[in-house]
Amino acid sequence: MSASAIEFVDVVKRYGSVTAVDTISFSIQRGELVTFLGPSGCGKTTSLRLIAGLELPSAGTVRIAGQDVSTRAAADRNVGMVFQSYALFPHMSVIENVAYGPTIRGGDKKLAIERGHEILTMLGLEGLSTRLPSELSGGQQQRVAVARAIVQQPDVLLFDEPLSNVDAKLRRRVREEIRDLQRRFNLTAVYVTHDQEEALAVSDRIIVMSNGKIAQIGTPSALYDRPSSRFVADFIGDANLIEGHVDNGRFRAEGLTLPLDMPGPDRPATISIRPERVILEKSGAGGKITHASYLGSRREYRIETVFGALLVSAPITDVAFQAGDEVGVSLPVGGYTLLVNESELPSARVSAQ
Repeated sequence: MSASAIEFVDVVKRYGSVTAVDTISFSIQRGELVTFLGPSGCGKTTSLRLIAGLELPSAGTVRIAGQDVSTRAAADRNVGMVFQSYALFPHMSVIENVAYGPTIRGGDKKLAIERGHEILTMLGLEGLSTRLPSELSGGQQQRVAVARAIVQQPDVLLFDEPLSNVDAKLRRRVREEIRDLQRRFNLTAVYVTHDQEEALAVSDRIIVMSNGKIAQIGTPSALYDRPSSRFVADFIGDANLIEGHVDNGRFRAEGLTLPLDMPGPDRPATISIRPERVILEKSGAGGKITHASYLGSRREYRIETVFGALLVSAPITDVAFQAGDEVGVSLPVGGYTLLVNESELPSARVSAQ
């Protein structure tokens, strides 16, 4: 029996001739918060619905807590879900909403209400139990939706774009609350978003999807610092992508030679350089600033070089440059990543260790 909280083995989901999820495999451990991240139509929401039982796989196996649930309906899985709209019953009070799940499943209503009050207290909502959802702020409604899911003691808690209805200024606070709750209750949680910053902030690991397949799985820092492909490098944060070739343990492009930790065979290649890793020097040549922006916490520059255009993000404490300035450009060892060609990526059956 699998020790994983969730496991997909060669899972496929088709809608007629369209393959929404294409032979993906991964495992999620108990107590982890794992995010599906990708552009619209990549298969992330379909994957979440396959865990919830709102969709059944066309092929492959879905396991929850070691049990094969591939053919089980949503009602037969011990899974809680927080929807984008929160889906609170407008005519019910907060405590009635929270206690609804256990009660409708035949549980003792009194015990469900007692447990609901305990969870509301933990979430800082103890004084709001008699209010209607319309009398709550967006952040409070979101916490009620989480409480309603937690009270059922699910094996897995699913979040479907939970911050899409939260004001932009509140998103940072609400996502911190979600992460704190997940850790406090030691919940196994799966989170869906298209927002890269949100995914980096809340996740233990991220599953990046593209065209129904898994592009890469890893921790936030691993995906940001060591993307495996052009798609991942370009999708997560800003990246400068430079075309060249590997030659004798070095990456070479016009006017640029960089040592490689993992040389690989001589071949055409691409490197990824994050904007904050580029070092600008007042003395020296190699680049010309074409655009300079002051962004409060940092300065951002566009620079033309012989090996291509660069986006550079510099601390506000560094020397300020202006458009037209000639600057030296250097890259620290380890400040760039050699990307794997898309055709060389491993199959979608990716280990989630």
